[in-house]
Amino acid sequence: FRREDIRSLFPANMRFFWDVKPVETTDKKAYLALYPVKKGRDNKAPLTGEVITDAQPSFEGGSPGVSMNMNATGAQKWRKLTADNIGKRIAIVLDDNVYSAPTVQGEIPNGNSSISGSFTVDEAKDLANILKAGKLPAPTRIVEEAIVGPTLGQEAINQGVLSTLAGILLVVIFMFMYYNKGGIVANVALVFNLFFILGIMAQLNSVLTLPGIAGIVLTIGMAVDANVLIFERIREELKAGRKYQEAISLGYEKAFWSIFDANVTTLLAGVILLYLGSGPVKGFAITLIIGIFCSFFTAVYITKVLLSWLYKMKNPVELPFETGISKNLFKNFNYDFIGKRKLAYAFSSSIIVLGIICTIINGGLNLGVDFKGGRYYVVRFEQPVVASDIRSQVVPFFQNTGTEVKTFGSNNQVKVTTSYLIEQESTESDNLVRSALDKGLVKYGKKYEVMSSSKVGATIADDIMRTSILSMILAIIGIFIYVLFRFRNRSFGFGGVVALFHDAILVLALFSILHTFGISFEIDQVFIAAILTIVGYSINDTVVIYDRIREVQEQNPLADLATSLNQAINFTFSRTIMTAFTVLLVVIILLLFGGEVLRGFSLALLIGVVSGSYSTIYIAVPIVLDFYTKKDTKGLDS
Repeated sequence: FRREDIRSLFPANMRFFWDVKPVETTDKKAYLALYPVKKGRDNKAPLTGEVITDAQPSFEGGSPGVSMNMNATGAQKWRKLTADNIGKRIAIVLDDNVYSAPTVQGEIPNGNSSISGSFTVDEAKDLANILKAGKLPAPTRIVEEAIVGPTLGQEAINQGVLSTLAGILLVVIFMFMYYNKGGIVANVALVFNLFFILGIMAQLNSVLTLPGIAGIVLTIGMAVDANVLIFERIREELKAGRKYQEAISLGYEKAFWSIFDANVTTLLAGVILLYLGSGPVKGFAITLIIGIFCSFFTAVYITKVLLSWLYKMKNPVELPFETGISKNLFKNFNYDFIGKRKLAYAFSSSIIVLGIICTIINGGLNLGVDFKGGRYYVVRFEQPVVASDIRSQVVPFFQNTGTEVKTFGSNNQVKVTTSYLIEQESTESDNLVRSALDKGLVKYGKKYEVMSSSKVGATIADDIMRTSILSMILAIIGIFIYVLFRFRNRSFGFGGVVALFHDAILVLALFSILHTFGISFEIDQVFIAAILTIVGYSINDTVVIYDRIREVQEQNPLADLATSLNQAINFTFSRTIMTAFTVLLVVIILLLFGGEVLRGFSLALLIGVVSGSYSTIYIAVPIVLDFYTKKDTKGLDS
């Protein structure tokens, strides 16, 4: 039938299609029918699947069948088609296979039809689903996939568990060393928080991925922020001469809205990640969102219940909230941060400009396959190997297309990334690329193993790029609107947004600078998750100081703005340092023990936490002063 002289014997509009399943005969042999199918005058099917509005399995004379309904256009064409072909068969074809070829018994005037035949119940259900799916304009193809071997998967689990346990242990020790027995209460709440997160995820049947574990570890670090806010407020009230119970009540009351605002702004970033992200990013977003709700509840309610319960015991005891280390730390701290703002502006500008220059030198950012498309393979060898040697071996077999090979985690493991055949997204092309890799590594015999692989098609890479940019824009717009709504002050909103841009660009700049000096990390979906987390953390810090600025203004409305801003920064400085230090403890654990997959993510967070604390003090708050006008007085006095 492939021969031109044979095909010329048949009408031009005739095609041949195999049946989708073989038919068994009485002699127990199976035969596959080949149907000659006559198409319409334009060599297309007379009726396509989009006219079908519904299809359901049914029983005709006790045998399974299918009933289907059509829209008005389809019913009109179906009436003519059945009237012209009474006693003949009409084929239902999908992906060049005949799923059914019923005989027309008579004209069908209203688009309601029944298909009968030798169907089983499951086959009738399958046919109904195929009909209901409508016309499929193109074959389905896999445009993004990731394969992780069991060995690497187990390593990732071990690294994630180790990071989580180490992070919790460090936070517990730090809270006790800094806040004494009050820290024990915070640690109990932290354990509750962890159980709540895992319990809710279990109820939602959420899949715990490695980025998801990172989300839990990061949540643990950020959960301490609320306790730090509350305890710092309680310490202030105790130093002001308040009684223990009164200091606790006032501490929770004054810290509540700062905690609320900070959590809402971080939640905005998490929701956007959940809505626009995919794969590992979505897993990270789920744990981050669950963690935000759990940490808010445990910090605001459970710790208060525990403190009140301990005080109201038979022998009331006043729990200390400081140790010998923290008692005099930051005492009478007073530094002119606002006066040094221009030096800070110059410093940040220098880093960003240097980053831009390095990006130009490097020919752009070091984008991963998520953003440019391609395939990568993590290959482990029995002996240590040199990445440049591996590259020289595989590049010729990848037709000299863009290929990168770098050490991945240890000196006997590399990550091979290539754009070879990325325009072709078929299974055959996947096999060709893998075959090319094996040919390039033939000199190593069987002394290597592909631990994991991933593919992102060029089309899906463009989609990921668009959604990542959209995520950033929506997060910043959402945060700006919320800050504007809460503080009713344009300079506050503008200062917060500039600080967010500063943090995101500074992380990119430092990554580009590191890349210039040979320390290379790819920018991928997980990196974008890190940037949005930094955005949430940074505005969290900013909102806390903004709340204190408003409080300082209410207490001393005659003070000039620069003095009020400096006072607010100095009052909250201990909280800023303690929160940053706690989060850094957890992020450093992720960086050291979270594995190579999370290395770039952890480094971005490390830079971002430092940048977020710095930008709050030296960018967000000073801009309030530089862009403040008389029209903004209402926001400061509210």
